Amino acid sequence: MSRFPHVRVSGDAAQRGRQLGQRAAERIARSVAIYREVFAYYAGWDWPRVVEHAALYRPAIAAYEPRYLEEIDAIASGAGLDPGDVLALNVRTEIMFAAVARAAANECTAFAALPEATADGHTLIGQNWDWKPEMSETVIVLEAEQDEGPNFVTVVEAGLLAKAGFNSAGIGLATNALVTDQDRGEPGVPYHVVLRGILDSESLSDALGAVTRRPRASAANYLVAHRDGEAVDIEAAPGDYARVYLAFPEDGLAAHTNHFTGDGFDLKDVALWRMPSSPFRLHRLGELLGQQHGSLSPDELQTILSDHFNYPNAICAHPDTRLEPMERNASVASVIMDLNSQTLWLADGNPCQTPYRELEYSALLDKAPGFSPPA
Repeated sequence: MSRFPHVRVSGDAAQRGRQLGQRAAERIARSVAIYREVFAYYAGWDWPRVVEHAALYRPAIAAYEPRYLEEIDAIASGAGLDPGDVLALNVRTEIMFAAVARAAANECTAFAALPEATADGHTLIGQNWDWKPEMSETVIVLEAEQDEGPNFVTVVEAGLLAKAGFNSAGIGLATNALVTDQDRGEPGVPYHVVLRGILDSESLSDALGAVTRRPRASAANYLVAHRDGEAVDIEAAPGDYARVYLAFPEDGLAAHTNHFTGDGFDLKDVALWRMPSSPFRLHRLGELLGQQHGSLSPDELQTILSDHFNYPNAICAHPDTRLEPMERNASVASVIMDLNSQTLWLADGNPCQTPYRELEYSALLDKAPGFSPPA
């Protein structure tokens, strides 16, 4: 497994997008090629049909944050692609549902540990991201210096607006795919656009607003923490603010996988059918985190995220060779973030096989917030 390349961008939305497109053109093109195969396999959709459907989401993205469309279009220009190609990448979750491709499960295991649970009193957050093994050929570490909003770092498929990451305002983000019977690919704010909205947030309330302020197209879980020692888990079904379910850490710990756990959820949880490993990964993660309560460190978390209970559908996921090749998933990346030291530990592949790299971002994330508390 080769290391994921780092891509540093700066300036306004158009400048950052163009720089990203130019500097990650090969990986963006590879992502388009892989998703051509994914959509054709699961739904029989050719790429022109994918692009045509993705265009239906432009109004919802424009209403949510117009500069995100400007950035997407600039990425495409920089990479020498049609804007619809990059838009389709950012709407790929919703296209899966529109194409009745729910079998393409995207599993992840996420955690947050607040100061009372960690060895040094820092706030830690992270996850294993599980998806098609070949997607490792598309991942980058995106390092963004923004003219508007916080600076941020995200480990993400090239061309997408965001995935797991942290920002200069002290926000950290981990995420899990969720699926309900209401996930039908109907136009709304796409999952990866909401993720970017959270990384552009300067507080936990801003992050919640990023999830609730416009109707969402698909279900997802957003685990958000702040360096001051607070966190919230936000389960969101398709729809508006009424379909959002909050949970807060217990004993300084939060964990989430790929099924709904919130009170008040009243839809059908398709993930329990398509991702039956989810409850077992969640229980196992909770047990392992609890055993290290008060002494959790990046080293301890690296061991936990390498756990193989229920192999191959474990916290550290490996391809299930009983399945067709296109159906197999693995832990493509593993991420641990210290929100106080502004340090990221990254395994460029399965954490049981790939040493974590320690990446320190205090210089990039040393940006004053848009507001300051009174002295």
